[in-house]
Amino acid sequence: MERTAINPVTWSTEMGFNQGELVSGHTRTLFVSGQTAMSPEGRPRHAGDMAAQLALSLDNLEAVLAGAGMSLENLVRLNVYTTDVDVLFEHYGALAGRLAAAQAAPATTMLGVTRLAIPTLLVELEATAVA
Repeated sequence: MERTAINPVTWSTEMGFNQGELVSGHTRTLFVSGQTAMSPEGRPRHAGDMAAQLALSLDNLEAVLAGAGMSLENLVRLNVYTTDVDVLFEHYGALAGRLAAAQAAPATTMLGVTRLAIPTLLVELEATAVA
């Protein structure tokens, strides 16, 4: 698989994401449902704690990727939904750091929403990965 970053502007790379990613020669594509701060038993965790919810959402995303023999390195698209963009930005460095450690800079969109499926959830990560 060959990945080519498409960045007609450079400000996004300083924030840890590419404007686009051209993928060619890939053989497998994984579309990941939104991952949230849910326990393995399906219970929401860390009510009111954006940092803890973001970390667990990332852990859950990595578990799905691992189940397909992939890792954060394989992400080409990441959609981040949050009920509080300002609070998420306070903790965004944790997400950017984990992506950077995996040498991943997927095309990313962040959206503020009025609520997620479960009212105590603050952040949800939806992704596409290729290998």
